Amino acid sequence: MSEVRASGDPMPQDTSHDRHEPHGAGVGSRLNWLRAGVLGANDGIVSTAGVVVGFASATTDKGAIVLAGIAALSAGAMSMATGEYVSVSTQRDSERALIMLERQELHQDPEGELEELTQLYEAKGMRRELAAEVARELTAHDALAAHADAELGIDPDDLTNPWHAAGASMVAFVVGAILPLLTITFSPASIRIHVTVVSVAAALALTGWISARLGRSPAQRAILRNVAGGLLAMGVTYAIGALVGVNLG
Repeated sequence: MSEVRASGDPMPQDTSHDRHEPHGAGVGSRLNWLRAGVLGANDGIVSTAGVVVGFASATTDKGAIVLAGIAALSAGAMSMATGEYVSVSTQRDSERALIMLERQELHQDPEGELEELTQLYEAKGMRRELAAEVARELTAHDALAAHADAELGIDPDDLTNPWHAAGASMVAFVVGAILPLLTITFSPASIRIHVTVVSVAAALALTGWISARLGRSPAQRAILRNVAGGLLAMGVTYAIGALVGVNLG
């Protein structure tokens, strides 16, 4: 019930808690490419750092280290983009097939589909009468959208976009990969590995925090998981590089 002022006018409702909630059309699509972007940056940081640290532990030849880093950046960016495109395209094809099936069912048996929608809202806790009324209203407005949302959790006007995901992933991978590549290239030879490890850990902490914010999950756990995974990857490649370097030497 609305609060009432002394003058009798209703108090304005406080909607400040809604300001940071994702609403409106296109939310699913935006979250899709944001997710791809964060994952791409994270992979770019970890994989490129692992390669350059591994090479740096095996050789002091800066040219070989930089070349390996550029190769890792180029191959990784294309791999990320291709993988995201294929994965999201498969998801989009599945969504389209489900929507097409739903459209056919609505055309062949509209009454049965209306009853199905009513039962779905009943299962969510609505009274039979209210569920039937809501189902009728939504069906009259946009039957396909109502059924796609209630049955499939899909918005026919906001399907996942493979190009957005691929582009965001590739660009983010390059941005992430540039950090360890530049760090190990321009740092003094005696401390290049140490500086790279520290800068990569800081960058992974940032991407972990961003991913937690996007997923509305605890930041500390995401940061620790990200940093620990990156340090482990660099530790393994460093050990392999050192072993290979000794054997080759």
